[in-house]
Amino acid sequence: MKPSALITGITGQDGSYLAELLLDKGYRVVGMTRRSSTVSNERIAHLADRIELVQGDLLDQASLVEALRFAAPAEVYNLAAQSFVPTSWNQPTLTGEFTALGVTRLLEALRQIAPEARFYQASSSEMFGKVRTVPQTEETPFYPRSPYGVAKAYGHFITVNYRESYNLFAVSGILFNHESPRRGLEFVTRKVTDGAVRIALGLSRDLRLGNLDAERDWGFAGDYVEAMWLMLQQAEPVDYVVASGEAHTVRELCELAFARVGLDYQDHVVTDPALFRPAEVDHLRGDASRARDQLGWRPRVDFRGLVEMMVDADLARLRQHTAAT
Repeated sequence: MKPSALITGITGQDGSYLAELLLDKGYRVVGMTRRSSTVSNERIAHLADRIELVQGDLLDQASLVEALRFAAPAEVYNLAAQSFVPTSWNQPTLTGEFTALGVTRLLEALRQIAPEARFYQASSSEMFGKVRTVPQTEETPFYPRSPYGVAKAYGHFITVNYRESYNLFAVSGILFNHESPRRGLEFVTRKVTDGAVRIALGLSRDLRLGNLDAERDWGFAGDYVEAMWLMLQQAEPVDYVVASGEAHTVRELCELAFARVGLDYQDHVVTDPALFRPAEVDHLRGDASRARDQLGWRPRVDFRGLVEMMVDADLARLRQHTAAT
């Protein structure tokens, strides 16, 4: 009998890659989606005949209970959240409801319906915020600098609390920035790769960005979902940092992306003060030694490979789109 996995946020970048991974490993995959008048399932359209979908909402406890009853999962991956940092300043309360209290609702439903299931919580490097040490490890104190980071810190600690209070197998993956061609266009990596291609194709003239000197530890989402799965295969529930161990600036990202299409980013990128964060996170770089040593996990795609993969995918997409119009 196939093991069953429930993925919240299955329509997102990570959810789609995780669903592929679990299907390849022989799982029955159930994705939880919110009811909406406009369906946005393009990232999982190619999996439509291999997965099951159930309606549920992190704001509604009863729907989570029903989703767990339907899925009867051996593993639960909570990837759903309000995950765009700038939006968390405009909608801080909603971010808290989804990204913080939503974790509590799901854990409480799990405790009632499926206490034997193994639970993965998507924590974030944004919890480190104004970093206390470089690089950041599982022991580095949190100092979040956005409502999103604060909400993720709550979700992280409530997962620890349920693990210790109710003996649940509940773990958090503290994932640093991970990107792919499936990343939303509002995120800086995809904004840059899409923008570079549009300029190269004559569809735009410039690209407006905020802080070009902000440093992030970027990896490939397809690599990072493997670490999520590995965390739930261990004998004991342990939290892990998942990162490449390298920091790169937004400026470096621009340089590589524009060079891939034969351009100099300095001719096209405009710094816009309106796009700076109210409280900036300047330098994130993770130390994934624990994941490397205990899980045997290592990233396969490096920074250059990631940027070029994303540019190439945007180039193919936009060429196809312009050819069809």
